[in-house]
Amino acid sequence: MQLKKFLSSDLKLGIMAGGQLGKMLIQEASKWDIKTYVLDPDEHCPAGGIASVYVKGSFKDFNDVYNFGKQVDLLTYEIESINIAALHKLKQEGLEIIPDPSVLEMIQDKGLQKEFYRDNGIPAASFRLYNSKNDILDAIVVNEIQFPFIQKLRKGGYDGRGVAVINDEYDIKSLLEGASVVEQKVEIEKEIAVIAARNEKGDIRCFPTVEMVFDSSANLVEKLVCPSGIPEDLSDKAKNIAAKVIDKLNMSGVLAIEFFIDKQGSILVNEMAPRPHNSGHHTIESVMTSQFEQHLRAILNLPLGSTMLKMPSVMVNLLGEKGYEGPVRYQGLDETLAIEGVNVHLYGKKITRPYRKMGHVTIIAKSADDAAAKAGIVKNTIKVKSWKENS
Repeated sequence: MQLKKFLSSDLKLGIMAGGQLGKMLIQEASKWDIKTYVLDPDEHCPAGGIASVYVKGSFKDFNDVYNFGKQVDLLTYEIESINIAALHKLKQEGLEIIPDPSVLEMIQDKGLQKEFYRDNGIPAASFRLYNSKNDILDAIVVNEIQFPFIQKLRKGGYDGRGVAVINDEYDIKSLLEGASVVEQKVEIEKEIAVIAARNEKGDIRCFPTVEMVFDSSANLVEKLVCPSGIPEDLSDKAKNIAAKVIDKLNMSGVLAIEFFIDKQGSILVNEMAPRPHNSGHHTIESVMTSQFEQHLRAILNLPLGSTMLKMPSVMVNLLGEKGYEGPVRYQGLDETLAIEGVNVHLYGKKITRPYRKMGHVTIIAKSADDAAAKAGIVKNTIKVKSWKENS
């Protein structure tokens, strides 16, 4: 039914949440004359202004999600924290939800994620599950947990939140309350990511491996580099793992998988997201098919597009500057746009605050070194501030 409606331009595509990912997905959907509906609590959300229909409501509220789903033919999402009970009810009543709610339900819980990796032979850091902060403290006392380790809340963590790095006994005060995954801390050499896509027919394509460079103070991706520069055999191994994961999930759509490469050169899966992802923004300019078009192709069960790299690229996240909060002001935009190969994406968020994702810049060039050099200039030139510095 959904493909028939798509071919007649009658398809109503619902997108849960109206952030920048929803905005960029809508920009692709508009090329195919797909009518888009967005559910978000913020009337000024990035996607709200360009969606065919904006619906004010919470994607965490059962009634809001359920009532929204009854308005569309096909439902997808750009965030994980959605009311699962409402999605299951909508699916039972015949609504197509892609990726399937069962996949989202598992990925919402980092403990279930880790068990999925273990049960399917996917390489990942060793772990234990605990129900509370006190259980973790008891496990430290009996030497069941050794320093250093990472605590991740099983639910609700996002963009570095819900994670505690415990290097020694002095960090115990930073432990978080709640059901958690505890992993032994990996000695990381590099962090990489692969986005895989799969349609209902079972066709799978992986995008080129990217290297992620993090802002240590914000625990957010500062920039990513494509191609990654890691040895080809490691890159191929990461893509093979990503293909295996999306196939084991029997999932349609795009799946972003973040990996660690440890000091011994082993690849370990860190986390995954069943949606377009920050690590794929560069694909808009540098790959034959963007991650957003690929997601549409996958959820509509169309042939997947080519993932061939057109040009090397570096993507720089535009984060709100520390010390500034309020109406956004972009500094250095003119100078940035004057650089050849620079593509600026502003998300349309009206208010900036420290480390908030306000946009990204993708630099494409004939060589990775040239792209990296220009990215350095961009990073030092464009700044996200407000009209008034915080005191």
